[in-house]
Amino acid sequence: HRQEAHQGMSGPGGPPHQCFKVLGNAVKEGRDAVAHYERCGYVWQSCFSHLDFAMYRILSLLCLTVGVLCAEPLVRQANDTLRLPSTLPGGTFETESAFDDLSFDRPVALVTPPGETDRLFVVEQRGRILVIPTLGNPSKETFLDISEATTFEGESGLLGLAFHPQYVSNGWFYVFYSRSEGGQRFQRVSRFNVDPQNANRALAESEQPLLEQEDEASNHNGGDLHFGPDGYLYIALGDEGGANDEYDNSRFIDKDFFCAIARIDVDHLPGSLQPNPHPGVYSGTYAIPPDNPFIGVTEFAGRVIEPGNVRTEFWAVGLRNPWRLHFDPATGRLFSADVGQNSREEVNLITRGGHYGWSFREGSRMFTRGPGRRNEPVAFAPARPIWDYARNEGVSVTGGVVYRGEAHTELYEAYIFGDYGSGSIWALHFNEDDSVRVKEIASDSQISAFGVDPRNGDVLLTSYGRGEVRRLVRKTKPFGLLTTSKISMTGAFADLKTLTPNAGIVSYEPNVSFWSDGARKRRWFSVPDVEDTILFDPAEPWTFPVGTVWIKHFEIGDADSLLRLETRFLVKTATGSYGLTYAWNEDQTDADLIDTEGVERTVTVTEGGVSRQQQWLFPSRNACRACHTSVAGQALGFSTAQLNRAHDYDGGTANQLEALNEAGYFRSAISKSPAQLPLLAPADDDTRSLEHRARSYLAVNCAQCHQPKGPALGFWDARYTTRLSQSGMVNGSLQSNQPAPGMRVIAPGSPEESMVLARMQGSEGLLPMPPIGLNRVHAAGLSLIREWVLSLEDSPAYGYDDWIGEFLAEQPLLATDREADPDRDGRSNFEEYLGDSHPGDPQDRWLEQIQVASDGTFLTLPAIPNGKLEMQFSDDFKVWTSLEISPESMLPQSGEGFQIRVSGEISPGFYRFRLLESD
Repeated sequence: HRQEAHQGMSGPGGPPHQCFKVLGNAVKEGRDAVAHYERCGYVWQSCFSHLDFAMYRILSLLCLTVGVLCAEPLVRQANDTLRLPSTLPGGTFETESAFDDLSFDRPVALVTPPGETDRLFVVEQRGRILVIPTLGNPSKETFLDISEATTFEGESGLLGLAFHPQYVSNGWFYVFYSRSEGGQRFQRVSRFNVDPQNANRALAESEQPLLEQEDEASNHNGGDLHFGPDGYLYIALGDEGGANDEYDNSRFIDKDFFCAIARIDVDHLPGSLQPNPHPGVYSGTYAIPPDNPFIGVTEFAGRVIEPGNVRTEFWAVGLRNPWRLHFDPATGRLFSADVGQNSREEVNLITRGGHYGWSFREGSRMFTRGPGRRNEPVAFAPARPIWDYARNEGVSVTGGVVYRGEAHTELYEAYIFGDYGSGSIWALHFNEDDSVRVKEIASDSQISAFGVDPRNGDVLLTSYGRGEVRRLVRKTKPFGLLTTSKISMTGAFADLKTLTPNAGIVSYEPNVSFWSDGARKRRWFSVPDVEDTILFDPAEPWTFPVGTVWIKHFEIGDADSLLRLETRFLVKTATGSYGLTYAWNEDQTDADLIDTEGVERTVTVTEGGVSRQQQWLFPSRNACRACHTSVAGQALGFSTAQLNRAHDYDGGTANQLEALNEAGYFRSAISKSPAQLPLLAPADDDTRSLEHRARSYLAVNCAQCHQPKGPALGFWDARYTTRLSQSGMVNGSLQSNQPAPGMRVIAPGSPEESMVLARMQGSEGLLPMPPIGLNRVHAAGLSLIREWVLSLEDSPAYGYDDWIGEFLAEQPLLATDREADPDRDGRSNFEEYLGDSHPGDPQDRWLEQIQVASDGTFLTLPAIPNGKLEMQFSDDFKVWTSLEISPESMLPQSGEGFQIRVSGEISPGFYRFRLLESD
């Protein structure tokens, strides 16, 4: 029928005639026109330009009218056999000594150099840094001893340590410590060098001070140091001490270095600025990143200030005593705990230019105690803490770490932090709506810092008084999984030998499969209760009811020597999902539940009659969640573009979207035909464009993490729904300010400079991507993306016709004339093209609003992919004069737009912006 339909498109009588002819054949053969959309062939897609959906329904009813037996290929059934809990029960936790017989004097920080997996450095407040050279056989050595130069008093001392991102090559590390001179106390940030002859010893004589300031009190020093994923050094700074902000530092950003998180460029990168003069700055030792938020500011906290006096080092302000920072390695989010005065302890997510309230606020409350109480500035709107708690729960918060280890499923992605006074240890989880839930999970005494075991991601902590490094361990295992310790106990399959599923468990197949080291995969899903339904969306991830289960089975090798590897289960919960992995036994009769941490084994694979050894990773439960993210909708291959294809059901072949629709799986019936809905294209589908296939591949293998609010670092968006011009892929900048020279996300015509390809092939020194399933490089996928990268060099410039063509695919009747305004938003198609907004959506407009800094010197505008910007001024709203915008004044904002810095005096009047075609 497919062949007949395509021949009929150009034959006598026209396409409608041929469509009816093929439909007639289908009726005669007893095939149902609705359920057998794809069996009747792509004729339906051909006919939709001639027959509307109503006619399609009438023809379907005709089948029944003439008495043809029209069996549905998929009939929904309930499932009562699955024995998987809708929520994975949690265990309980405790702490134990991490390294027996190793003691430390007042430990305050735990640090590992970037890229290392077998060393841990312990910072002692009295002025020493000790190293454990081999964690598997722990002992300690003195790495750096500056105790004679360090003033240890109250909260003063050696407080922070950070290794340079290129430590392996330059040997630089940075410390924050207190010192005294002439009866005056100082806080200093310095750089030191490692001994090139001994990796476990530093050169104390190599000190190079960067920043120093006088300090009136011994407490509230902050002192933590961390390099961010952008390569800049972040410094935690307290309010100078005393009580109630008695030195009046919180209201100022043009005084000294207090009450803030500073961010400096220790590498003097191109475009960075010189610091404003200050007695504590050691000239030439660092620069100011050009996008630091307080550059050029003339007003702060209701005061007019001189920009030349501003501490442009500041990244965020309004902090009392930020005690321990942490960058989540997956997302780059910066967490900071802030010790309160008398009422509240708080945890903050630190963002660019954020004001966190002190001393106008303490946590989420007004600060009302002591002489430090001040009236808030007009329209003061500080960033609220993501969590704060009262003094009946703790008295001194200690900042923690985001858990991304393998051992504890219920803690995955949680921010683990504690309280020095109460000893409580909490897990803070983000919900899908970015709200939080906090649960106390363990306790210890005098918790002064948290860290991570670089071997396995375990949470470590320091007990200040006991002088120990402790480990968070499971006290009791999650209850209830023993009943499903084998796959035969899960209730998924009626026959394990043939993998025949029980009733209510339905097979499915995506258009494009995630690469899994060459394994073949079979898939099933179940929404056990027939009253539960799925919220369908044509482009975004679907929303699933709690208890939905997806099953994926992996096997590898030739058909006559097929080896069953594993079967994975993913269960939708009220707050996300959890995964279980079952490894098949040697005789292939059953599969055993893999422990929480996962395991890697060597398997024998026979292909083409030749046997070989291959490493196979049976993922931990947390590894499942690393890919099955909330922003991706949990179920990665279960979406409109993936299921828009034919599939063989027990009752016949049908398009999967149509079959699910007719079977009642969706909350509301789909209003469009499959021909009108998106689909992803396999790499070998030559009927689709190279770009379509390449974008499909990246969407499946990367988009679950690489998209806005996704857990991956980087500025690019791999979703197929994002237009290429807005995706940040082509010539996209990398997250770090120190990438390999010339590297970009996708460098047109240059595979060697394209980071995506470097990750795909597991280049030396880079984490392979995707992170699961890369013991074997996917040759076909690598070839596809390489071919696409090469094609971009020779492709003509992206023009108006290309741009409007993208929208015609989804809105065939869209008016395409350059001067047309089909969405009636006041902007012509060509103006929409320049700003890359949607010509058919009146809500999508370039420059819907301008974000202006409080002093009027910064304007943040969205990016202009296809044009250029002209800024104009008028003092009478009649005559407009063009203003030159210098390139150095336009600062990129993480791929989302740019910021214009207006220097000098600003003339009162009117300003406007015009989009123009690029030269």
